Amino acid sequence: MESQRKSSGEEDSSGERGSLHTWKGYSYSVTPERVLLSRPVLQAALGTRHGVLLVEGGQVYSFGEFPWKQSQVLEVGPLKPVLESALSGQRVVAVAAGSFHSGALTEDGGVHMWGENSFGQCGLSSLTVVPNPTPVAIMDPDTSPPHTIRVLELACGEQHSLALSAQHEVWAWGSGCQLGLVTTIFPVWKPQKVEHLVGRHVLQVACGAFHSLALVRCLPPQESRRPLPDKCGQCNQLLYTMTDKEDHVIISDSHYCPLGVELLAEGEARLGPGRSPPLGLLSSPSEPLLSSHTSASAPGPHPSITEHTDYERGRTVAQNGEVLTTTDADISASGTDSDRCVGGAGSRNSPYPDDQAVKEYLKKLSDTSLAEETAKMTIAGASFLPPADSLDLLTSDLIPGVMPVTTSSALNNLVSSCASAVGERVVSTYEALSLKKMINYYYPGVGGVAGVPGGFPGGPAEVRVRLEESMQGKKSCSTGDIREEEAEGLSRRLSLPGLLSQVSPRLLRRASRPRVRAVPLTPVGGLPEAGELLPSLQTEVWSWGRGEEGQLGHGDNLPRLQPLCIKCLSSKEVVLVAAGAHHSLALTAQSQVFSWGSNSSGQLGHMASPTTIPRLAKLSEGIRVWDVGAGAQHTLLLADGDCYQPILYYSGQQVREGVQDTPQDQTEGYSYTQQPVLLPFCMNLGYVSGVFAGGQSCVALADRNAMGFIASLHELATAERKFYCKLSSVKNHILRPLLDLESLSTALGPASTVLLRSLVRCYSRLCHLTGQHSASITSNLRRRREFKSLVMLEHASIFLDTYNEYCCSVGNFLVMGGFQALAKPSLEFFGKCPELLQRLAESSEENIPLSDLLVTLFYLPMRHLHEYGRLLLKLGTCFEVSSVDYQKLQDGCSKFEALALHLKRRRKEAEYTYHFWKSFPGKMTDSLRKPRRRLICESSNKALTLQNSGRFSVNWFILFNDALVHAQFSTHHVFPLATLWVEPIPEENTGLHGLKLISPEETFTLLACSSMEKAKWLRSINQAVDQAMTGAGQSGSGSGAGQRAEPPISRTASYTFYKDSRLKEATYEGRWLAGKPNGRGVVKWLDGRIYTGTFKNGLEDGFGDYVMPSKTLNLNDHYQGHWKEGKMHGIGTYKYATGELYEGSFQDNMRHGHGMLRSGTLNSSSPSVFIGQWVHDKKTGYGVFDDITRGEKYMGMWQDDQRQGTGVIVTQFGLYYEGAFNNNKMQGTGVLLSEDNTTYEGEFSEDWTLNGKGVLTMPNGDYFEGSFTGEWGSGLKVTGSFFKPNLYDSDGDKGRAVKLGRLAVPPEEKWRVVFEECWMRLGCEAPGQGENQRAWENIAVALTTSRRQHRDSPEMNLSRTQNRMLESLEFIPQQHVGPVTMEKYDSIRRYLIKACDMPLHPLGRLMETLVAVYRMTYVGVGANRRLLLQAVNEIMSYLARIFQLVRFLFPDLPEEGGAIPEPSSDPQDKKDSNCADTKLESPKPGRVVSSSALLLPVLLPRLYPPLFTLYALEKEKEDDVYWECVLRLNKQPDVALLAFLGVQHKFWPVSVPVLGEKTEVVSSTKDACFASATETLQQISTTFTPSDKLQVIQLTFEEITKEVMSSLEDNFLWSMDDLFPVFLYVVLRARIRNLGSEVSLIEDLMDPCVQHGEHGIMFTTLKACYYQIQHEKTT
Repeated sequence: MESQRKSSGEEDSSGERGSLHTWKGYSYSVTPERVLLSRPVLQAALGTRHGVLLVEGGQVYSFGEFPWKQSQVLEVGPLKPVLESALSGQRVVAVAAGSFHSGALTEDGGVHMWGENSFGQCGLSSLTVVPNPTPVAIMDPDTSPPHTIRVLELACGEQHSLALSAQHEVWAWGSGCQLGLVTTIFPVWKPQKVEHLVGRHVLQVACGAFHSLALVRCLPPQESRRPLPDKCGQCNQLLYTMTDKEDHVIISDSHYCPLGVELLAEGEARLGPGRSPPLGLLSSPSEPLLSSHTSASAPGPHPSITEHTDYERGRTVAQNGEVLTTTDADISASGTDSDRCVGGAGSRNSPYPDDQAVKEYLKKLSDTSLAEETAKMTIAGASFLPPADSLDLLTSDLIPGVMPVTTSSALNNLVSSCASAVGERVVSTYEALSLKKMINYYYPGVGGVAGVPGGFPGGPAEVRVRLEESMQGKKSCSTGDIREEEAEGLSRRLSLPGLLSQVSPRLLRRASRPRVRAVPLTPVGGLPEAGELLPSLQTEVWSWGRGEEGQLGHGDNLPRLQPLCIKCLSSKEVVLVAAGAHHSLALTAQSQVFSWGSNSSGQLGHMASPTTIPRLAKLSEGIRVWDVGAGAQHTLLLADGDCYQPILYYSGQQVREGVQDTPQDQTEGYSYTQQPVLLPFCMNLGYVSGVFAGGQSCVALADRNAMGFIASLHELATAERKFYCKLSSVKNHILRPLLDLESLSTALGPASTVLLRSLVRCYSRLCHLTGQHSASITSNLRRRREFKSLVMLEHASIFLDTYNEYCCSVGNFLVMGGFQALAKPSLEFFGKCPELLQRLAESSEENIPLSDLLVTLFYLPMRHLHEYGRLLLKLGTCFEVSSVDYQKLQDGCSKFEALALHLKRRRKEAEYTYHFWKSFPGKMTDSLRKPRRRLICESSNKALTLQNSGRFSVNWFILFNDALVHAQFSTHHVFPLATLWVEPIPEENTGLHGLKLISPEETFTLLACSSMEKAKWLRSINQAVDQAMTGAGQSGSGSGAGQRAEPPISRTASYTFYKDSRLKEATYEGRWLAGKPNGRGVVKWLDGRIYTGTFKNGLEDGFGDYVMPSKTLNLNDHYQGHWKEGKMHGIGTYKYATGELYEGSFQDNMRHGHGMLRSGTLNSSSPSVFIGQWVHDKKTGYGVFDDITRGEKYMGMWQDDQRQGTGVIVTQFGLYYEGAFNNNKMQGTGVLLSEDNTTYEGEFSEDWTLNGKGVLTMPNGDYFEGSFTGEWGSGLKVTGSFFKPNLYDSDGDKGRAVKLGRLAVPPEEKWRVVFEECWMRLGCEAPGQGENQRAWENIAVALTTSRRQHRDSPEMNLSRTQNRMLESLEFIPQQHVGPVTMEKYDSIRRYLIKACDMPLHPLGRLMETLVAVYRMTYVGVGANRRLLLQAVNEIMSYLARIFQLVRFLFPDLPEEGGAIPEPSSDPQDKKDSNCADTKLESPKPGRVVSSSALLLPVLLPRLYPPLFTLYALEKEKEDDVYWECVLRLNKQPDVALLAFLGVQHKFWPVSVPVLGEKTEVVSSTKDACFASATETLQQISTTFTPSDKLQVIQLTFEEITKEVMSSLEDNFLWSMDDLFPVFLYVVLRARIRNLGSEVSLIEDLMDPCVQHGEHGIMFTTLKACYYQIQHEKTT
């Protein structure tokens, strides 16, 4: 067989991995036998008489007895395994063995089973044996279709199997209550989910012969706090009952659920509700072993309960171990045998227990066996079993010296026992509750067994015994776990008879003391970054199945049908569970082993009883177990010895060769161990990586030390386990006791207490991480044995950050003198000879001060970083220097070494700082001493002095890592480093070694005593500044590595001003440049003002946002806009707290330039809007004021916020006034028109008040001339003459018509400031004065800065096209040089269209403003027909003034009316270029340049609505007449209308196209003739500019011609007489509503150069048609 081919010489070959050794028993004569296989063994599993091996490559071998095999081979010696060929096609990753069956797990998560199947344990129905590995499907029936479950782990018992799925749920099959399934029908052939564990994260499963174990990750805290169920999940009974007695209430949670009892095959229940279970009596490890428990006696079944009770009766064990007797008289009156209370050492007459009694009782509870208490407090026949749900008790929180009381009820025992001892009756449940809370607070976290004595006078014995949870009470030194538990246990369950209403005052005093500790010493949820990378330490062990040997660990021998948590293991950090036939093992992260269950052969590794709760196996100090195996009656432990080669321990039965299978109960004469014994041969096996046990056999997997790699890996794991145990023992023996000291917070003071908490928190995190890491390395050692998956390499940052944080917290505590302060309370606790401290701190010095010892102790973990570095380097030496592996290990090593050095430096800094504070003058220390502040250097040796300081002045400079302190006699000033600039002063001229220091508010010169000293300080300050800015001073690990020579001159920092009058006590946060705010930043003043924006040279400059709270109103003033040299300057928006809003220009914090002010909202008292010019915060110049309340709009001149000069007012009632204003009133000459054309021209004295000479003209032309007084509309007094001119001369009225606009502001005077601001933006002082080149540069700068600003503040929403346009506008167009050709003209036109569309361009901004002011003027009340002329003139003035700007930018453009030379090469080209843009352009722009042709296409579309409204109002009457006529004439069919209009017959269409087909024109045809021309003309309403409208008219003529030409000869020419009637027909049929307005608009705004051309004639024709239609008479 190939496995035997290896020669003995190869056996020790260096590269050997996974060799297998097997043996039985533990005597010195035993030598393991080596199993020879061709490949390394990865895993072994042992049944009662067979074993299964998994080798590299995924093959499976079996050895031992196989009664299920049909072949001849029924037994194979362990040295000659056979290959399971049925699995040859599969890659197996794990194997499992039950008593008589086996399982294998493949790479894809599939399960194969074989062996005995009579109980369904192989999961294959209808077969009693399964000879060869057969696949077993695990299907989830809840999904549809059912999908296969992927399995991670397999475990097998005697009659059942368990599988752990990839979802971390447990599936079971086979027979017995150990399945944990809700069923009574066995066997279960098909794998089923264990519902009771659904929703929990199961990490591992293990099977005993008839019981099951699961390792489960604890629920996160918030999940575990969900409300507890009030009914039992199985039998639906209430979990809590409340019985109201006369003087007390009993709340009981001792619900008994029948599902907890196993159904026996004989059909009778092992326990009926009325029968008492055998009691497993509990004892604590500190109890001296009683004679009945000694190992000499046969460890058979437990003594019966009666024996025990008799033995215990009348005895209590006091703290020192002496036995006190109690008399029957002390037993309470109910007479129940086991109803016990405790008396003192003799009875006392006093009705209350004294201090001593209570103290003794507490001590006794802590140190005596709680089992005795339970026995005394048990009533036979009243044992109940609560369901799993109610067992949610917290684990005990261990306080040194005092063992915690176990559940809340046990606490009641204490008080009630005291009560019954002195016969005191209870009055108040409430008081009892509060006492319970207090005591609970002092003895935090209670959990365990409880019994309540009954027999109070006046009440029946209402007592429940709870044996559900374990009561393991151990001193903290024996458990090592110090998990913090909240006082949540209070609310859990109350089992209250009446309690003592008055308790010893001292007890209450002690109970109510405030406690310092609020720091969980185990971080809840582990390290967040570590996440899923590291195994969880917060675990629970759940067990179920048969329990007659106590193998479930719940403190009794009852079976459990469903998984139940073993509470006392919840805080023990269990990382591995194992199950023997009838006993169970749990291995913790602290390398301890808990064992429980059958101890018939000493397999638990201890002799303590009872064995129904987990206890620690007895191992010598320093033995750290890291793997366990459990067989039928033995346990195998793999541990760290003195060196890092692992050692083996054995506990259990000695196996004699030749004597096989002695029945378990006939063990006399067999020797067994009383505690684990060392197996002497273990050192010869090599480096053992795993142990397995089963039946009577033991197996060890070992590796030879190839290239030193295996040894190094073991050394790393050993070091990490040892380090974790060390950290834990510091936590247990030092931190926990210190935190529990009462004098702690007073000794430390509040600041240091906070720091100590932070230190403890960091220590706990480090400890927890180490524990997780050690568990991770250990599991790596058991399985892969390779370094690539080491978390410390892959995720080194988790370790580096945790160490960094920890070192920082120790340093902070040290600097603040925390360790000095801690020495006093420590002295109280550790006494004068702190050997424990010295041992833990690994200090050998004599008489070392306690504080120094504590410092050494807390800095101890840093040493471990060197250990990491050393071990990684050692691993690295196993590889070629050039290999990737070597490089990876080398990198890891250097990271840890660098951190170790860095932390060493940090420690030195902390110690240096601490000693500095000790010697520093006291007054300043308090204000300057901060936890994170470290000293770098100081000038007490006069090395640095202040220039020009007085002879007697003291100047002391101290440089910390965050500030430079300048101390004088009694004062000091702190300069934060982030805002400190230092520069050396050149020495050539002065000969002084000077340094210039610049801070935001001071600049001073320091003189050093030598150039060396100067260089030292310069370097120190620069490094400190650099570190303070990067944060490296606090946390960075590479502080010395890539340092700059000097920190940047520009930086981001925060600073609070203390001197500067303007910024006093304001805080600035943002960019700095050489001591001054520069760039983006925020200033916050104490009075609530906030400025956010850009700064330049210390002042607000650029765009900023300023909020200023208003003192009277509870609102803010808010300015958003541009600043210059600390003042509002430029465009901005100011929202006043009063509700007013100003948008426009500012200068020197005042409204200055063009702006708009809105006052009030529409429904407020005085809403109004002003838009116009401001000078020094006052309205001055031209402006429009819309008084919404009065319905008036004023357009005119202002001075100092008053109307002054000429102006126009229109009202909503149609009144119109133009004329002079003075002192805000109509005063002087003016013209007033009312809606009905009544006109007054003359003198005014007040608003709407006539006073003086004038002429009043009636609508019919009559007029008064003379003196007028009185207000318009309320009766006028007239002195003068009345004329009725049309009686005499018919044309007199023509002379009387008023010419409007003469007294209004001339159009070129309007909005001057708007144009001036545009010129200013182009860099010109006055219009037309400036350099063209500079203007273009200003445009480019404006666009670029606006773009940046837009990028910084996304609220300026620009569309994507605007963004693209912005990019194209940033380039200065080069076409503006040289004579303008048609091509250049075109590009100029395109540039203007883009520029005017972009509000960030000066021209676009101008356009936007003009549109705003125009609409403000002529919309609303301003839509008055009398304003039409002014509106048109205003547009004409805009055109002229914008054209001036365009000609400034493009100087070669000809002036208004100038011609562009035609391209000489080919006249055809020019025509083409025109036609292309005919839509946008007037017909022949090639010949003449005009402002209207260039700019109206851009301007008019924006101003069209208000302008066209004015035209419509002006032409309203004429349009009505025209429209009536149109409607009337359109009733006629085509032929009739053509005839009526006198169109010549030859022009009548004969056939017209209808839906694409030619149709004859008949007399009834309507709207069909000249249809295309009609449609074309209708488009006149959709165009804006006169040139576009003329273009439409031209196209209409062309359509008419086309239609006529189709029926006439080609050389036809129109005469006006022929054309007019046809065009008139088209105009009528086009039905254009406001044709009069369209005609007037074209007439007013038409390009002068077009008037006499072809377009001009066509327009005249249209106009003639309009008048013709108005005057058409129907005949």
